[in-house]
Amino acid sequence: MRILVVEDEADLLRAVAQYLTEQGHAVDTAAQGDDGLRKALAQEYDAMVLDLMLPGLDGWTLLRRLRAERHTPVLILTAQDAVDDRVRGLDGGADDYLVKPFSLAELAARIRALIRRTGGQSRSVVAIGDVEVDTATRTVTREGELIPLTAREYELLEMFAIHRGKLITRSMIYDRLYGEDDNTLSNLIDVHISHLRKKLGRDLITTRRGQGYVLDA
Repeated sequence: MRILVVEDEADLLRAVAQYLTEQGHAVDTAAQGDDGLRKALAQEYDAMVLDLMLPGLDGWTLLRRLRAERHTPVLILTAQDAVDDRVRGLDGGADDYLVKPFSLAELAARIRALIRRTGGQSRSVVAIGDVEVDTATRTVTREGELIPLTAREYELLEMFAIHRGKLITRSMIYDRLYGEDDNTLSNLIDVHISHLRKKLGRDLITTRRGQGYVLDA
């Protein structure tokens, strides 16, 4: 999934981006509010991590302007831990609120929960026929047997699972799987889908020629 992290503390921004990338996400970053809003409006993100105390445009204003145009799930990440601040953030359109200092593992778990809720999934396990995708442990099983997937293969399968039955275009896949600094060739999408079919069954993902792909199961 593609995530935007807006944070002005350079070390923290680097640490969060690196951790989420290692978790298999495509991550874009912004150190200023104006830049964060520009990116958030120019690109569809699966989730956004937003600091409140930002140079230029503060997080409160960014969130308000974002909500006028986008429904991107937003997790506020801030040192402001007063109850009034939490209430203001949630009432202002944020979907979750995490106070600094925090655990990177908890941050990643909260992001996964946001993405699940956006896709209408209340449980962490998504069943697709005899295939089960566990978004909490990031594991995939078929008839109870663990199927090893690469990080990209898992991300692609999770995207299809969350949006099952919906047409997924190649541009949507590329935008979700690869960040702004990733120069990966788009033909790798075909490679990843071929590998998923070999591991999980050729009928799992249907090709709509000239349109994209659909997970029909």
